[in-house]
Amino acid sequence: MMNLLRCLIICAPACLLAGCHNDGAPIYQGYVEGEFIYLAAPQAGYLKSLDSPRGTRVSEGQAVFVVAADPEIDALLEAEARADSAREKVENLKEPRRQTEIAALEASLQAAQANLRLAKLRLERQRSLARENFVSPAAIDEAIGNHDQALAQVEAAKQQLSAYRDTLGREPEVRGAQAELQAAQAQTSQRRWTVERKTVSAPTAGEIADTWYRPGEWIPAGSPVASLLPDDRRRLRFYVPETGLARIQTGQAVEAYCDGCAAPIRAVIDFIAPQAEFTPPVIYSRKSREKLVFRVEAVPAREQASALHPGLPLDVRLTGK
Repeated sequence: MMNLLRCLIICAPACLLAGCHNDGAPIYQGYVEGEFIYLAAPQAGYLKSLDSPRGTRVSEGQAVFVVAADPEIDALLEAEARADSAREKVENLKEPRRQTEIAALEASLQAAQANLRLAKLRLERQRSLARENFVSPAAIDEAIGNHDQALAQVEAAKQQLSAYRDTLGREPEVRGAQAELQAAQAQTSQRRWTVERKTVSAPTAGEIADTWYRPGEWIPAGSPVASLLPDDRRRLRFYVPETGLARIQTGQAVEAYCDGCAAPIRAVIDFIAPQAEFTPPVIYSRKSREKLVFRVEAVPAREQASALHPGLPLDVRLTGK
């Protein structure tokens, strides 16, 4: 009788920690852990609307809340206007002049050519008179100067007309206008990004666990407004005593039981803590080693994960490898 009582006293701590099962497999105590995502806007502002209150199930891409973006929208419109203006400038530099301007230059060329013909006739007449000594050498020099001037005017008109028929600006001017357009487009993209981030959507399907602001309240930049518990971010967390740690490894399958669960929760171990959760005051005694427990985490099956609530107590049993 005394031996049986001594055995019960020695085995009681292990049964309390690991649990007992009718087939001899130990049962470990644990609970469901949720890995929350905290949703925040990168820019400060007043909360305009809370589209998904706490307890609401959301799908991927569904709006959770919106921060007022009136100043940012005005800045975006200004940036878009600047980009449109820069684009028009580039197109204007690439296109030739209007037809009326080209016609005016053609008329100027014809006038310069007529003036050149007249200057040529006057030069020939002055040279003819000079051979008969009717005009002085100075008159000949003046006629030559007028002819050369008229010839230069014709060449200038031709060059100007050619430039107008080609493009309005030179290549460096076109490249400069294109650089201005790229800068305006980059600024537009930045403004659009700021406006779009004022509407915060769910990055994945899950449940809104909690919210901390109401519409009309001021939200600092980066301050979480809501927490999201994704469907695939539930984990089973349980504790294994030092004596049973050698039987556990990552990739091993487990089953968890909870109050009211219709079927066991299937999961796979993916983490074993490298250090014990509790260090006894005397680390060299056998009884002290029995008090060591190690945290173990497992990933539940995807089809069962969404039904698990954080904090739910569990009994976990190893099923195999």
